[in-house]
Amino acid sequence: MYKIAVIGAGKWGTALFNAIKENNKVCITSRTSRDIEDFVSLEKALECPYIVMAIPAQQVAQWLDTNFKNHNQKVLVAAKGIEASSGRFLNEIFSTHIDETNLCFLSGPSFASEVMEKLPTALVINASNTQTAQEFSKFFPSFMRTYISNDVIGAEITGAYKNVIAIAAGITEGLGLGQNAAASLISRGLVEMHRFGVGFGALDETFLGLSGAGDLFLTASSTKSRNFRVGLGLAKGKSQVAILEELGEVAEGIGTAYALHTLASERDIYLPIATEVYHILEGKNPQKSLQDLLSR
Repeated sequence: MYKIAVIGAGKWGTALFNAIKENNKVCITSRTSRDIEDFVSLEKALECPYIVMAIPAQQVAQWLDTNFKNHNQKVLVAAKGIEASSGRFLNEIFSTHIDETNLCFLSGPSFASEVMEKLPTALVINASNTQTAQEFSKFFPSFMRTYISNDVIGAEITGAYKNVIAIAAGITEGLGLGQNAAASLISRGLVEMHRFGVGFGALDETFLGLSGAGDLFLTASSTKSRNFRVGLGLAKGKSQVAILEELGEVAEGIGTAYALHTLASERDIYLPIATEVYHILEGKNPQKSLQDLLSR
């Protein structure tokens, strides 16, 4: 009988599946059938006592409402994002279906391609229930070092926000603005992320650790990042639709940019970089956004 199920067979879900199955009995499922060993039906996956959820953040609420059956499973959420339509964090969405003592949230710098290659990776498992986090920690292979934190909201905000800064970094690269500008953008992005996070009770140390600075520096500096590539496309004047067609996969920073714009407006929080990313996604000229950022 399978002990752990991975739900979501995209690149990240598949990478986690391959890593965790080194030492555990693991199955995987997704919306469409895949030719993967140990691929099972959703019904069978939901019977497992431990579940890793790797479906895109913008699909989580609808998926839970439509598909989830609570058997008191323990769930590790591997998605990163804020729901664009409501501004809800993933812990708010999941807690309507699962007791928070059974919920954990994965954060930290982690490209799926490098996990697939079994390259060293350090991650954080965030949970209000330390015991649940420790249980999930034991499932990871030796090349993946896991730390445990109870700052769930901090991990959620950093994991979501860094994707928006990565879009901005891709725009900076696409406009040929140089390394000075890139470093300035990323460091100011960390300040902006922190300003947003403390308003929701996130801990300062989270922003300087793997979940914050670590994930931000990785995602905002490499073409391996889907969100960085979104920024490159925007700098070339491409539309959202065209960019996503080229990517062939989800870029969580787009939906999160819309969510941040809504939350910033509601709470009167100053988020200049995220705001400009939102306006560029809505059609504003990237060069004009640059001028507005420099002259603010």
